Order: sequence, then C-alpha cells, then structure tokens
Amino acid sequence: MASFSDDFNRADSSNLGAGWVEVSGDWSIISGQLSPGAAGGTIILRAATAMDSSDHYAQVTIAATTAASQGVWARGNSNISQGYLWRNNGSSWDLFSVVGGSFTVIGTYAAAAAPGDIAKVQAVGSTITAYVNGVQRVSVVNAAVTTGTSVGIRSDSAGALRYDDFTAADITAGVTLPIASSIEAGQPLTGTKAALLATAAESDGAQPLAGVKTTALSPASEQDTALALGGTKVAALDVAATVEAAQPLTGGKAAALTPAVEQNTAQALGGVKTSTLAAAGTVETALPLVGTKSAVLPIALEVDTARPLTIPSVGSTAPSPERTYRIPAERRRLAVPAEHRTLTVRR
Repeated sequence: MASFSDDFNRADSSNLGAGWVEVSGDWSIISGQLSPGAAGGTIILRAATAMDSSDHYAQVTIAATTAASQGVWARGNSNISQGYLWRNNGSSWDLFSVVGGSFTVIGTYAAAAAPGDIAKVQAVGSTITAYVNGVQRVSVVNAAVTTGTSVGIRSDSAGALRYDDFTAADITAGVTLPIASSIEAGQPLTGTKAALLATAAESDGAQPLAGVKTTALSPASEQDTALALGGTKVAALDVAATVEAAQPLTGGKAAALTPAVEQNTAQALGGVKTSTLAAAGTVETALPLVGTKSAVLPIALEVDTARPLTIPSVGSTAPSPERTYRIPAERRRLAVPAEHRTLTVRR
C-alpha cells in the first residue's frame, strides 16, 4: 500500500521539491502553504509518488479561496488528463469523470468553498465518492475510468488561492462484518467520583513546543467500504390519455378608425377686449340738512345764589367766596373762581 502527504511547512520557494511534478503552471510555497501563482488559466500539479492500486483517495485543505476553479484529483494518468476530479468553482462542488481531456459532471453539491474546507475524492471499484470536511456529499457508480494511480491538484492560477496538507493513500477493501447477535445497552453511572487533592508542592510552567510534531501512520489493517447499489430504480409512466397544447395566436387584433368628420380648431384672439360704458341715467346729489337738531333741557334741579358780601373793616380788601353753578340737564358743576374786589365804606 502506498501513501503520500505534504504539509508544505518549509521555506518560501518556487521549487516544491522531489515529491511533486508540475504538469503545468508555476507552483510555489508561500508562508507554509501551496500557491498556484497568478498567471491565469488552469494548471495541474501531480504527486511524484504513484499509488499502488487504482483504489485510493486524495484530499487537500483549501486554506484560502476565491471564485475560481480549485480541486483534488484521483485515479489519474501521468499527465492528469484522465481520472476523477472533485472541484469547486466558487458556487458549487462538482464531481467530474474525465476521459481523454473531456469533462463530464456526474454529481453536484451546491455550496461555495470556504477557507479551511477539506476536499476529498475517493475511487473504489466503480464507486466514486466525494467529501467536504469529512461529510459525504456525492456518491455515484461510474465506470468511465477504471485504472489510474496518479493523484494531485487541478486549479486556476489565481493569486488568492492557497492549499495546505495534501494526503493520498491506497484503499484495501475489507471484509463484510456479520450482523451483531445482541445489543447491550450501556449502564448509567450512579453516585459521584471525587478525590480530595493535596496542596501542590510546586508550580511548573508548560514548556514551549519546538520544531514540528509528526508521526508516520501505519497502513490501515482493514477498511469496510459501503457496497455499491446494483441495478437502477425506475418507474414506468402510463401513457398520457390526452395532450392538450396551447393554441397559437393567429392574425392580429386591430380596429380601423373612421375618418374624422370635422376638426374644430380654437380661433386665435384678435384685437383688444374692451367694454364701452353707457352714459349715466341719473345723477343723485346728497340732500342738504334742514332744520335744527336741538334738545329740550329739563328744569334745573337747584339754583345756587351768590352769597352776600360781609362788610369788613374800613379800607380792607377781601376775596369773594367761590361760587358754584349747576348747569341744568347736563348735571355738571361750573366752579367760578373767587374775584378779588375792594369795598370802600364811607362814613
């Protein structure tokens, strides 16, 4: 059983090393990941290690993605012009059978690729299975390509694409497991398991990791693959009793307009619109006022008589007292200021 893997964790370089064959394009390692460059077009990379049999899988991690062709190849020939391709184009995953450079879609899963997705394609006999992140998305029976031991990557040369952690290995079909004779349910746990911890004597800090930790995986002892379905499930449809087709429209729908009987156009205004005033029929003059507007005054309520002068001493001068008159009807009083008069008494 053969296997091959590469995590690309090495210095930036346009030389991928002896493990790879650049079928087309210029591939390189950038920041520990595989880059297809940015020249445009579709390019192909093949693992130099061939699988021992035509039953194997290949998978790769899509570290960074964009709306471009990106996928993994299995059961291929030396120049990857034949085999099975599991590819995303930015909107869906498509499984292709490729014969003589002719691509045929044999299965589809509608989803765009996301950074970190793990794409895997597996060929065992005529059963071709495709996975995304370990979840089976397409499985079909297809015998278009029966042999091929090359695995690799097919991609657009787009600067935004990056790949990581490529793995491929042979698959050996295992034996069919017998049906279990009985089922034993796990017993629920009861009680509580606890332990009194003593006071820590010292505190030891975790040491930083240095280098890269890897382990070589031993070949699987066996693998049980789901058996392919045989035959085809179909249903015979009854003959249609009648077929009613929509009738096509014929002719055209139109109406003939009769000639206009007449046409009345608004006449333009000419000259000036005026109005001649007629002579006044009569002249009315305001009438003069006649008579006199008067009011009969009522009888005075009282009469105030001027008080007699007192005889002062000879040669004295004294003011007369103030007098007040009531004006009839209007009920107003008129104050007459006192007059300075001189009374001369002769003896």
